[in-house]
Amino acid sequence: MRLLFSALVSTLVLAGCSGAPVRYATPPVAAGERIGISVSQIEVREVELPSYARTEEIWIEGEDGALKADSSVLWADEPARGVTQELVRNLAGLTGARIAAEPWPFEDLPQTRLFVRVDEMVAGADGRFRLSGQYFVARVSAGRDGAGSFSVSAPIAPDSGKPGIAAARAAAVRDLARTIAAQGL
Repeated sequence: MRLLFSALVSTLVLAGCSGAPVRYATPPVAAGERIGISVSQIEVREVELPSYARTEEIWIEGEDGALKADSSVLWADEPARGVTQELVRNLAGLTGARIAAEPWPFEDLPQTRLFVRVDEMVAGADGRFRLSGQYFVARVSAGRDGAGSFSVSAPIAPDSGKPGIAAARAAAVRDLARTIAAQGL
């Protein structure tokens, strides 16, 4: 009995020492110069991420190309929701259009729906945060549908750790918004 009690106390002490995971939010970044687009209302569907990037862990590419994560270091928000909200904020800032994430919260319908499918979202071994994939523009009202590929990256400041990765992700999503606004909308 004493052995069981001792083991239980040791387990509780170790659990108490492990602490809560540390979470990192992406900082706001300036959208940059305005980009004119042909629509004024856009619904952004939740961004689709690869299976590893859907988890809260921050994934880092090793020198051997393997992707690794540490469960004690997490994104502040669920990644698909967070990237979607960043994309909405950046597109709205760049274009001046009425842009919202799904479900569309306004009474009148959006003119366009934007779908983004990410193939890669990782802090690379090359010191850059990389995003690549495809986007699809579906016109609800008159106009042509469109699609395009993207591959954007942003530098991770040397010796900046996880906050540097979060800042680089914010810059990469901003650059993705610029690409979509300039080429797809």
